[in-house]
Amino acid sequence: MAREPLVVAPGAYDGLTARFVDQAGFDAVYMTGAGTSMAHGFPDYGLLTANEMVDNAAYMAAAIAVPLIADADTGYGNELNVTRAVRDFERAGVSAIHIEDQVSPKKCGHLDGKQVITPEEFAGKIAAAVAAKRDRDFMIIARTDARAVTGLDDAVDRANRAMAAGADMIFLEAVQSLDELSEVPKRVNGPCLLNVVAGGKTPVVSFEDARSMGYRLAICPSVLLRAVIPAADAALRALKASGLPIASENEPAPSEGFRRMGATEWDALRREYA
Repeated sequence: MAREPLVVAPGAYDGLTARFVDQAGFDAVYMTGAGTSMAHGFPDYGLLTANEMVDNAAYMAAAIAVPLIADADTGYGNELNVTRAVRDFERAGVSAIHIEDQVSPKKCGHLDGKQVITPEEFAGKIAAAVAAKRDRDFMIIARTDARAVTGLDDAVDRANRAMAAGADMIFLEAVQSLDELSEVPKRVNGPCLLNVVAGGKTPVVSFEDARSMGYRLAICPSVLLRAVIPAADAALRALKASGLPIASENEPAPSEGFRRMGATEWDALRREYA
């Protein structure tokens, strides 16, 4: 964050996709809550437990050499639950989490029908999260979903209350126009995160435009999901139609897939100690 004007963190949802992001040369990986839910067979309706989210984050953090930013939903309860969540994510090797002000169970930020807790409750949760962290470099990102519920002014007020409570960054979710997008970093008293979701409520802008607006971190939660789902459907349709798995020209051999997941290091350990 100190080195780059804008850090870009593509979304991943397991160790495999986290490695792909790391190997592509990005500075950070984002553990998408929606992707994690879908990888467990659920919609993004707040159905996963804290333990399931932390366990997934631990596998992902162990698979990569760059920082992992994780979705921590609502903190999974009150200030006590938030305290435990921060400690668990930090122990799992995560570098940053975001905690939101939705009523639990939450919904994807780009769906309708969300509800939010009071600004005072939200500020209290963020204060508890900040007090719980042990590593000063562990980032607490305060996410507010109030724009879609109570309007932009209230969302900005909540963001500034969260900064006053000690948050390191603000994630003002689902702003609804380019004017609002450029307005947020000017009105928030701290660094801001931009959520880039194709087809969502927020207009998609280039990273250069996001930089010029003043955003410091851009997450792209659905970039791999949007690639994987149609590719998987196409492969399965071809298998059903032909009765044989169809290999593409660029499909790697099994050994190459394992190499990308660290087989070289494991082979070296076997040679040294067996």
